Amino acid sequence: MENKQVSAAQSISYRNYRRARDRALVRLSHQYPELYKEYLEEEKEFDEEQGVKWFAIDDSTYVTVGVRTRTGTSGSETTKRSNRGRKTRNNGGKA
Repeated sequence: MENKQVSAAQSISYRNYRRARDRALVRLSHQYPELYKEYLEEEKEFDEEQGVKWFAIDDSTYVTVGVRTRTGTSGSETTKRSNRGRKTRNNGGKA
């Protein structure tokens, strides 16, 4: 339980830090637009050298999201749950 609380507190703290950082970057980009564009271009070139691709977001950009289901569970859990509380009957079948 304690791990979850620490993890949540860290996540919230990091989110708040990122928000403040993003706001500061916006303010700096307005005060020094040419320098900001220069730094942004340098970072973009560095990312491309490292193999990190930048995508333009426009009408021709599509994002596909897949849904992964859990497979290979032992002994169908839904069957076990659905049989709870049922009385077993002998219908005369073979054992």
